[in-house]
Amino acid sequence: MAISRRDVLLGSAGVLGTAAFSLPKPAIAQSEPIKIGFLAAMTGPSSAPTIGFNRGVIFAVDAINAAGGVKGRKLEVITRDTQGDPTKAVNATQELISQAKVHAIWGPFNSGEALATTPIMARGKMPNLHPCVVETLIDTAKFPNAFRLAPSNSQWDDAVRNYCLNILKAKKVAVIGDTTGYGVTAVGASVAAFKKDGAEVVYQANIDATQADMTPDMLRAKNAGTEVIVVWSVSTGMEARMFNTRATMNWDVPFVGHPSMASGELAGLVEKPENWKKVYAIGYKSCSYDAAGKLPAKSQDLVDRLLKANVAVNDTLLWWIAGGVDAIELIAKAIAESGSTDGEGLIKYWNTLSKYPGYFGTYTFTPSQHNGYPTEEIVMSEASTAKNGTFALAPGYT
Repeated sequence: MAISRRDVLLGSAGVLGTAAFSLPKPAIAQSEPIKIGFLAAMTGPSSAPTIGFNRGVIFAVDAINAAGGVKGRKLEVITRDTQGDPTKAVNATQELISQAKVHAIWGPFNSGEALATTPIMARGKMPNLHPCVVETLIDTAKFPNAFRLAPSNSQWDDAVRNYCLNILKAKKVAVIGDTTGYGVTAVGASVAAFKKDGAEVVYQANIDATQADMTPDMLRAKNAGTEVIVVWSVSTGMEARMFNTRATMNWDVPFVGHPSMASGELAGLVEKPENWKKVYAIGYKSCSYDAAGKLPAKSQDLVDRLLKANVAVNDTLLWWIAGGVDAIELIAKAIAESGSTDGEGLIKYWNTLSKYPGYFGTYTFTPSQHNGYPTEEIVMSEASTAKNGTFALAPGYT
């Protein structure tokens, strides 16, 4: 949802008519900036999502500041490059809370990092928005300050499993992930869910994302009779090597799984364009175009504004950019509505959201439910059909 100058400067309730606060609101100081911590793997093997999220953050902050900020205060983003390393993420989180004294934190974007940082933010009562998918990262009893702006891994897993079993009609599945905390957790959950649904998991593995030769694992999967390979990793380099190895083996097995398999940088990593075919990545209705090549109107409006602002969208995913925009706007909106940068006020506001119309998704939160993304907005995309970070639906959808 775009924040208008009136919404931000006056703190109006906006189109959703969110809960009004009857008690007097503490005044927001007009001089100091509002500080938003940004935990981002700007470099390293898990950096692909950050490229898009970062562009969304910059775009949203520039737009809000150009409109006068939030009740006269400018937004200031304090970025810390975690390099995808949980230890670095922990150190950065502690520094953002105790030294930089940020008012809210967006990120991290890798679940392995979030598993390490979420308890720290909970102890510090730091309002936190993140798109990490591991189930345990959202627990309103343990982490009442943490809100997810993306599907959980079980939602992704449900969409992937439905596509593999009910659309591709595969019965023998290989499940492969990287060795990060996210990769290990996701593979375990995916394997269990496939088995529960009656599929035969003929091969599973967690591979170091820097492993140069994927041939041994791909051969094991092929020799086991694999009919579809499910991938849980954010490492586009690892994925490209798997796609290239499949081509070398003259194997036409489809890949289905993580959204990073549709990242624009894969075009420069695969040895031939055709190596990227039969790859179906998790996608979203908001970022899918129809048979006529048209996006939903709200998404098209965002793309038009991004292109007008010279924000590149052709080498990343639109949902990553849109997620970054939504996070910044939700922080700004919470401060405008609560009239304070106090963490309790931000959390209270987010707990009132009902079908908040973001660019990436429609978010709903309550005090007891901080998984805000609707499952029905998840679809599978044909990975190599990127057009300004959006995709055609994968084969088989009506």
